[in-house]
Amino acid sequence: MHALVTGGAGFVGSHLVDHLLDGGHEVTVLDDLSAGSVEHLADRSGRRARLAAGTVLDAAAVRAAMGGCDAVFHLASQTGAAAVRRRPLDAVRTEVTGTEIVCEAALDLGCRLLYTSSGDVYGRSVGERLREDDDRILGATGSARWAHPAAKGLAELIVARFAADYGLSAVTVRLFNLVGIRQDLRGGAVLPVFVHQALRGRPLTVHGDGSQRRCFCAVTDAVPAMVRLAQRTGVPGAVFNLGGSQETGIGELAVRVRALTGSGSDVVYVPHTVASGSEHVDVDRRVPDTGRIRDAIGWTAATGLDDIIADVARADRVGTGLIGSDLMS
Repeated sequence: MHALVTGGAGFVGSHLVDHLLDGGHEVTVLDDLSAGSVEHLADRSGRRARLAAGTVLDAAAVRAAMGGCDAVFHLASQTGAAAVRRRPLDAVRTEVTGTEIVCEAALDLGCRLLYTSSGDVYGRSVGERLREDDDRILGATGSARWAHPAAKGLAELIVARFAADYGLSAVTVRLFNLVGIRQDLRGGAVLPVFVHQALRGRPLTVHGDGSQRRCFCAVTDAVPAMVRLAQRTGVPGAVFNLGGSQETGIGELAVRVRALTGSGSDVVYVPHTVASGSEHVDVDRRVPDTGRIRDAIGWTAATGLDDIIADVARADRVGTGLIGSDLMS
């Protein structure tokens, strides 16, 4: 298979590229390097992805990069809640216009498409584990906080309609709290931020009261599932939640990180208005129901939370001297 990965120099994209190369596939990456890095695209067993510098908003660049490909993994997106709040229109353009451009090219060139959405698309929906056909609850239209889930929802609609109306072979995955090495701390992902703070003896800053509940998933568990879904023949336009099943509170996570890293850091609680601004609205519980993907391809997340923390800590341990010997092995 020859695959195009948009956003392939970023966190999830580069892990996907690694997995594809390890599987013997040919890979082209389309990335404007606004968030990703060429350093993430290392040789894999003597193989390397071809990098096409460009944006998904450039239709000519998309078609040039997609030429000769069998499948497209569309990951290009504005990353990080803070970046989206600063430039919400950029996030919307990348998701909505970029996804339409990618879908049109994939349809014309006969490529299968996998689009990566986010668990954030559910907005303020809480309660039981979230299912793919649950209603979405978003806040006020003028709030930058809801630009990301609103744009993701529109992009999902574009993919679904290209599949239903024009026959595009497409699937959407909603990613929930993927974690691993190469994750940019500026994006605000809570687990690697906690590890980074703990290893340097800094306070672990919990936003809010710490009662928020999430499920974390190792990125190395997720990317094989993405490839299997892209290769699977099934219902065009199908949507799958992809995430872990081990639910934990954010306050509990901070304590757990501190214990596993052997850190003496304090855990401090910062009001959301101080940490993220007056427009921020947190979601008390965001936990995916992953029954659909389990039924489709037999997938469940394999890496437990302690092992995820240990893997992140290993990658960030140089010069800290705080990790216990059990994490060093």
